Amino acid sequence: MIGAGAALLLLGVAAPGAAGAAPPAATVQPQLLVTGLDGGSGSAIGPGGDLYVTEPVSGELTRIDRRTGAATPVADCLPPLLPAVGPGGAMDVDFLGGTAYVLVTLVGADLGGDDVVGLYRVDGPHTCTVVADIGTWSQANPPEGFEIEVPTGVQYAMESWHGGFLVTDGHHNRVLHVTLDGGVREVLALGNVVPTGLSASGHRVLLALAGPVPHLPENGRVVAFRPGDDDVREVASGARLLVDVERVRGGVLALSQGEFTEGNIEGSPADPDTGQLLRVTRDGGLAPVAGPFDRPTSMEVVGRTAYVVTLDGEVWTTRLLG
Repeated sequence: MIGAGAALLLLGVAAPGAAGAAPPAATVQPQLLVTGLDGGSGSAIGPGGDLYVTEPVSGELTRIDRRTGAATPVADCLPPLLPAVGPGGAMDVDFLGGTAYVLVTLVGADLGGDDVVGLYRVDGPHTCTVVADIGTWSQANPPEGFEIEVPTGVQYAMESWHGGFLVTDGHHNRVLHVTLDGGVREVLALGNVVPTGLSASGHRVLLALAGPVPHLPENGRVVAFRPGDDDVREVASGARLLVDVERVRGGVLALSQGEFTEGNIEGSPADPDTGQLLRVTRDGGLAPVAGPFDRPTSMEVVGRTAYVVTLDGEVWTTRLLG
């Protein structure tokens, strides 16, 4: 059984956590590119090569010049997070045909809000349109074998795939396929593993698993699957609270939000300044590359540079070695 808190673990409850044990030393010191965003969550590389980041607190989508760090709001029409809930709002962004689409979660009536939990299309600076009502579909199609506390689910990340988007739901423990005509279907059902970030290439998808509380390192895993196939293969394990995964030249990177102090309430993020960027090793482990980061939420990789977004509204760059 996964409680609502366990599913919210990475979604940005900005509560202080006790300092955890220091993670192993990384080899690269990250550099600050952007600060002052109204919260930080999902990210994507958009048309022209700029970095786009969702700001859940304000309900904005912002474009960032990767060379200068200049941040320009491009849309202010997304539902903001609900203050009484904490996490939620605009969680992730991706592009299809040059158009931005944003995943919004934890804003529905079951949590005291009026907005749609689902996929939004950005039509202009002040106009966002609901494309798919994921929350209503999730209520009508609950997963089997779990006690559900948030009927609309807790969606975390999205990735363009076959003319639509793959979407993870960390509370309902599954991956959905959402189409631009509003269709929603389940493509992978999982146990109590809390799926988070995705990286799709062709028919093969890499998936980060955060694992349930207390988020032991052995439960932080990267797995591979083909949508529609129940066969899930482990790629690597050994880091707490994995929140994202990316293919890079010659390998795979994973993002750990960091140490989690046992006894903290479900729904708390990792301890401050313990997040790390990791590389999958040949023996299926996860080796530190860069850090520490303060509760990272997502990453993008362009060439030899990784861009890491953090919960407190910062973007850091890391030059990848090798």
